[in-house]
This record gives sequence, C-alpha cells and structure tokens, in this order.
Amino acid sequence: MMAQVSKAARKSPRKFAGRRKNLLIELGTEELPPKVLKNLAQSFAQNFFDGLVASGVAENKPNQYKYYATPRRLAVWVKGVSPKQPDQIEQRTGPAVAAAFDHRGNPTAAAQGFAKSCDVPVSRLKKRVSDKGSWLVFENKVKGKNLNVLVTQCLNDSIKALPIPKRMRWGNSDVEFVRPVHWLLALYGSDLIRTEVLGLKANRFTRGHRFHCPGTLRIPSADRYLNTLKLNGFVIADYQTRQLMIVKQTTRLAKKADAQAVIGQNLLDEVTGLVEWPMASLGEFEQKYLKLPKEVLISTMVDHQKYFHITNQKGKLVPLFVSVGNIKSKTPKRVRQGNERVLRARLSDAEFFWKTDQKVKLHDRVDSLKGVLFHNQLGSIYDKTIRVGRLAGVIATKLNIDKKGVQRAARLCKADLVTDLVGEFPQLQGTIGKYYATKQGEDRDVADAIEGHYKPRYANDKLPSTPLAQCVALADRIDSLVGIFATAEVPTGDKDPFALRRAALGVLRIIIERKLDLDLFELLSRAMKQYVNSGLKNIDTRNPVIDQVFEFTNERLKGYFQSQGFSAEQISSVQSCKPAKPLDFANRLQAVSRFFSKRRAAAESLASANKRIANILTQANIHLDPGHNIDGDGGNIKFNNKLMTDHAERQLAKGVETISKEVKGYFITAQYEKGFDKLSALKAPVDQFFDEVMVMHDDPAIRNNRLALLIKIRQLFLGVADISRIRIDK
Repeated sequence: MMAQVSKAARKSPRKFAGRRKNLLIELGTEELPPKVLKNLAQSFAQNFFDGLVASGVAENKPNQYKYYATPRRLAVWVKGVSPKQPDQIEQRTGPAVAAAFDHRGNPTAAAQGFAKSCDVPVSRLKKRVSDKGSWLVFENKVKGKNLNVLVTQCLNDSIKALPIPKRMRWGNSDVEFVRPVHWLLALYGSDLIRTEVLGLKANRFTRGHRFHCPGTLRIPSADRYLNTLKLNGFVIADYQTRQLMIVKQTTRLAKKADAQAVIGQNLLDEVTGLVEWPMASLGEFEQKYLKLPKEVLISTMVDHQKYFHITNQKGKLVPLFVSVGNIKSKTPKRVRQGNERVLRARLSDAEFFWKTDQKVKLHDRVDSLKGVLFHNQLGSIYDKTIRVGRLAGVIATKLNIDKKGVQRAARLCKADLVTDLVGEFPQLQGTIGKYYATKQGEDRDVADAIEGHYKPRYANDKLPSTPLAQCVALADRIDSLVGIFATAEVPTGDKDPFALRRAALGVLRIIIERKLDLDLFELLSRAMKQYVNSGLKNIDTRNPVIDQVFEFTNERLKGYFQSQGFSAEQISSVQSCKPAKPLDFANRLQAVSRFFSKRRAAAESLASANKRIANILTQANIHLDPGHNIDGDGGNIKFNNKLMTDHAERQLAKGVETISKEVKGYFITAQYEKGFDKLSALKAPVDQFFDEVMVMHDDPAIRNNRLALLIKIRQLFLGVADISRIRIDK
C-alpha cells in the first residue's frame, strides 16, 4: 500500500517539466550496523528503484541505479527518471450486455448498479466485445502523479520493506528505523524534491565526515553527490570504491613487509561498514605470541579487533597486522601504537589463559560440566556427554569402529567449555580442546574428534574427517534433536533457537557424504530410549516424537538434493517410500535420476503407467503404505492365474513373474539402477495392457484379479520410489 503524501507536498507540489533527469535520495543516520550495511543499502536501493519502475517513471534496464552506503548514510541514485507519471486508463468490467439491458433496450438493475458504483450514468458506460461475449465497461482517465508524490510513496514503501529484525524509536517520535535518522536529501537533477519521510523534510544538504567535516555540505545536483562528499566532506560514499581502497591499502602494506594479508570477505564487509575515509596502518606484535594456537591469534585480530592478519609466502602467521581507521591522523605513529597496545593486552590475556588452563587435565574437567546447563528440562552438559558417549558407542559398533576410542572422545568432547580460553573465545570450542588433548597425551584421533565433532558448523562447512569424529558428531546432533523435540520446542517459521535445522542437515550430510550405512530411525529410537531411562520429567518420550524428528530431518533432504540438481518430483518420489537410511535415500534418488536420463522413453511410460495404477487402486479403495502393506479393501485380494481372460493380461502377468524375483534381489542389495533396467522390460506389456484391457470388469472376480496384478506391479516399483509422482512434460 502506498504511503500518504506529506502536508508540504500536498500544499504546493513541485511540478518538474522537460526531459528525464537523474534522481538522488540520501538518508542520514547515526552509525548503522556494519555487518548488515551492504545488505541494507542494496535492499533500500532495489526497493526504491522497483517502486519507480512500477510507477512508470523509471526504465527497467541494467545499470539504471546505484546504491551508496557508509556508516552514516544510505543512498540511491537513479538514472533518467521522468518528471511525471504517464496518464493511465482505468478500466472496470461490469455485467454482460445480455444481462445489462432488457428486450426493449432499457438498462436493468445490474447495469444501473454497476453505473452507480462507478459514479456515472449508464450512458457513460461502453461495450467491450470479444470472442467470449460482450460486457459493459467503464473507462476512466487517471491523471499521472507528480514525481514528488511518487518519491514519497516509493521511499515509505522501500523503508518498510527493509530487512530490519528490530527497529528503534528515538526522542518523542513514533518513527521507527534501524538507527535514528537525522537528515534527508532528495534531488532531481539540480532541483529539490519536496518530500517527507521518517518525520524529516527533504533538503539539499548532507553531512561530511564526523570529525574531518562535522558541518553540513550543500549538494548542487544528483550527479555531483559523490565528488562533493569526497572533495569537501572526507567521505567515500560508494561502498564498492571504499572496499577496493581498503583492499589496495592493506595489500600494499603487507607487500612492503614481504608478506601477504589474509582478507576474508566477512571481515572486509564489516570494516567497509565501519569507515567513511579508510586509512590502513601496519602494526606488529611480539614474536612470543606466535607460540599460542594460530586460531587464538586470528580470532583476537579478526573477531575482536577487526584487524587483517598477515602470513608469509608459505601461509604461516607472522607477527604483523593491518588495521583500518576512519581518520586521516596527523600522527599516524600514535595510531599504530594505540592499535598495538590494545592487541598486546588481549594477547597477553590469551597467553595467561593458555598457560593456566593446561594445569588441569581435560578429563579432570569433565565433572565440572555438571554445573553447565544444556537445557532446563534435559539436564547439564555432563548429562548430555554421558548420553552422547553411549549413542556414539552404538554407532561405532555398527560401523565397526574402535568403540573405546569413540567413547573416550565423546567423554572429553565438551570438557574445554569450562576452560578460561574458551570462555574468552567461545567460537573456538573444540579447537582449544584439541590443542589441550594433544598436549596432554591423548590419542591423536581422540584429539581430532574433540574438534571435528562440531563440524559442519555452518552451511557448506567441511565435514568431520575421521571415523571417531563422525560418530561423536552424529551422536551429539541426534541427542539434541530428540531431546529438544521431546520438550516440544520445535522450530517454527524462521525461529530456530537451538539450530535444529542445521543439526539435522549436518546429520544427513555426514551420513550421505561419508557413505555411512546407518539407519536414522533406529538411531533416533536409541537416543529416545536414553531419555526414557534417564527419568527426566516434563518431556514427551512417546514414539510420535521419533516420527516427528524423522520427518523433520527428512524434510531437509529436499533442499539438500535440489542444490545438487535433482528435481523436486524425483526427491518426492523417494521420500514417499520413507527409506530409513539417508545413504540408501541418496542411492535410490541417483537411480531414479539416471533411469529418467538414460532410459527416457521407458521411464516416462512406466511413470505414466504407475500414475494410472495408483489412481485405479485409489478409486478401488486400495492403498499401499511405504512398507508395501495393503490398506483399505485390497487386503483380501489374491492373484489367480486361472482368472485371466485376456492375452495382454497374460503377457503382463508373465512379464511380472519373469522379472519379479531378480528385481527384488537387486533392490535388497541396493542395486537400484539394475533393478530399474529390469523393470523397463515391462514397458511394452504395460502399454498393451492398458490399451486392450478393462481393469474394472463387471465380474468382481476378474476385476479383483486384475487389481491384484496392478498391486504386484506397484509393489515392485515402491521398492525404490513412487515414480508416479514424477511429472512427465510432453
């Protein structure tokens, strides 16, 4: 819905005449969140431009608009905007002409009612004739809106659509935005646009750098915005230009030291969102701190201080860093020393924690986990560790992996949570545990599992590489999934406080990509059994919870496999059979995909036949569940060779009998592609059967016998997937 026009704009709207001009809008704010600045700016510009295009004053062409963003402003520049919206013809369709007039040609109540709703006499209505008939229509010329009005509408709409999870208010106003807004600039060429949003009236003034140019700056025209800010205001408003400056400055400083800067995109975006006039500086720290784990050094520089760390040509950390400031200092040496002093203090603390933590063995810290809460209904981290150890042992047994090593890794996997270093660097949990375990003489695989069981930490992250880590990672996630679902705190909409979607996808990725032959439903049942035996109160330990977790986890398969190029129909065809093993699911899906790729004609024919079979059985109230069990009226139907009366019927039955045993053998051993190849032999007899045979025969015995034959065919295919779900595009 379009926003209301400001009072100022209603009183004396500025009418722009002549050719198209470029348009500039800038919102001046207090410091915006740096991590989301780019996304906010792009969204603001895109929404505003789309509104202008929809209004008919801007052309929907490539490179027609640009976004600008600094910590204190969001701006959009649009090329070639028309000064006025074109007039439009509004058309409303009324009753059919036959119903609008009686046999004498007088208007009926329908015509009169339609005319009244349009606030015109019937004589003003027109007739529209098409192949489908004739109708009364009302046409009204709507005068195009002035650019002032459209800008106000588009601005309000684009601001409302910004991806801001929490908006704030300031002063006594009810206006809400991500940060307080202090000025609004709106120019059409060199003309001021009279508009008002967020309680601010537009003018032609902006503000420069908070320290180098704290006053206001007059912007002569939309096209002189960037240069005016740069030359007079010490502001590089173009986000991409500013980011490139940071990269060049940082790279140049590192190169001078015969090293290279590690410029991660996330940190680069954040630093770009922190400065308006980037000034990079090379700093150093003491060589002794290189004895700390490299992850601690990097986290201190990157996460805490927003510095770029530096490596030598072999990729090894060197005691240097690059900081990017927002001031062109007259004493750059003091700036550098200040940055070094802050970093030195943090590294000194980290060194102290590193040395102090090692005075206590990891296995002696496990009991301390009793004081760390996992969930108020599910107990402590210690309780979770015990459950994870048992479940990991079950997984290890099934995979023929060293059970003793797995259980040792599970017992120690959370112990570093109570160390001071992880308290300072929580993002390094697991990594710190690996270092301590290695120094304390734990087996290498156990140490690797302490770190690896947290993987994948995010989408597309690496998977745990060792069998021990995989067992513990699976057990940890499955325990969380079952436990949280048992408390009824399941994810809803975009809310997932326990990251269960990520946990479920992690389980699937580990099993499928590491090719682990594991029954997910069985593992969920084992995890639930532990909760049942633990005696915890106020949680739901009934079987439906296991079904819910299984369905929730399997739902993640759709997005996972679609990202690999499989179609939604192919995925659904396998999901309908509910295979309990994710690896088996992947094998079935690949077989379906290859079958439709290599044997297209046979696959399409059999898919169509399966769809027809499914419809016939449904109409006969016969249903097959994922286990191929027959529900409804088909439970007592048995196939009898003696009841066959048609040649096509006999040929199909013979074909089914010939391949049935071999196909089932292939499916039992997961050789699904070979099974499909065998099933393709049914194409001709199935086509002939449906061309020549009436399934729903008048004789109940013959009808039921033919239904029984269709059930056998349907059961064969359901051994892999319900290919009737796959759409065939002709």
